Amino acid sequence: MTHEDHAPSRRLGRPDLQALRARTTRVKRLAFLAILAFAPAAAGRGDTSTVAIVTAEHQNEVLAVALPSGTVRRRAALPAGPENVAIGLHKIVVASPDAGAVTLLDLHLNPLRILRGFGSPHIVTVDPLRTIAFVTDDSRGELDVLSLGRRRVVSRLFVGLGAHHMALAPGPGRRLWIALGERARELVLVDLTDPLRPWVVRRARLGFVAHDLAYAHDGRRIWVTSGRGDSVHVLDARSGKALAAIRVGPAPQHVAFTDKGAFAFVTSGYSSRLFKVNARTGRIVGSVRAPYGSFNLVTFGSLVVTTSLLNGRLSEFDLDLHRMSSSRPATAARAVAVTVW
Repeated sequence: MTHEDHAPSRRLGRPDLQALRARTTRVKRLAFLAILAFAPAAAGRGDTSTVAIVTAEHQNEVLAVALPSGTVRRRAALPAGPENVAIGLHKIVVASPDAGAVTLLDLHLNPLRILRGFGSPHIVTVDPLRTIAFVTDDSRGELDVLSLGRRRVVSRLFVGLGAHHMALAPGPGRRLWIALGERARELVLVDLTDPLRPWVVRRARLGFVAHDLAYAHDGRRIWVTSGRGDSVHVLDARSGKALAAIRVGPAPQHVAFTDKGAFAFVTSGYSSRLFKVNARTGRIVGSVRAPYGSFNLVTFGSLVVTTSLLNGRLSEFDLDLHRMSSSRPATAARAVAVTVW
């Protein structure tokens, strides 16, 4: 049965305080267990236990699509306009900005709870332990912190109107950069040492328009796409100051790194290209044609998976950009995450 809760007010109390503060003593052990749970695709791609979780925005559904066959194994109805998705420990989190709702499901798409009362919850990411989810709420300018164990919002922080894409630092995940808008001129750095009490560390004004962002593997740099021009910008992760610009091609939208951080993959959906970039040198080492409108992507072990918002195609590549499969599970495939069943 699905439960619906209204998101609590800003006086959220101190639920589950000891459990959340004890996170730091369990990072290495649980992170290792998470690697064991989520890594099989890296070693054995091609079996049908590898599953892409795809948001079908126009159908108001989330889909479980087997890779590489492209078979839709399960689907679940969601509040209107589901967009972003992230996978936590035994749970999937989907944001539906049109409905002002965040849905929690188990890994087989059985609904667990619908949290309502948000403004426009857009982007979702999870902490390294996969027990906490962070959600940006554009219209309210908030960062919302969800305890996946308690299935509720445990804290909120105003960061600025338009709060959208974000990048969580590697390792313990104690710092989070947030772009204020889909075409942002400002980034905000948030300290998450205590998830119940996040606070704004600093703001960084940009000399370009930012869209998506991701931490490099070393945690010292963030890569920021713009969706305009032809460059991905590299910033200092502490100060937000510009370090370099990497020309990758027309309108780069999203970026994702390989597990060990040696390479970055960048989408250019309007030019139907997927680029592979050496993360150390900034040199493009490969590119491949992708379906038109392939904006979003995820890396998972030895795979790179993209979704097309404009024609609904789900595409799977290896790390050398050989296309492994392509299917059309939806009319508009917005976001994708990958897991193993």
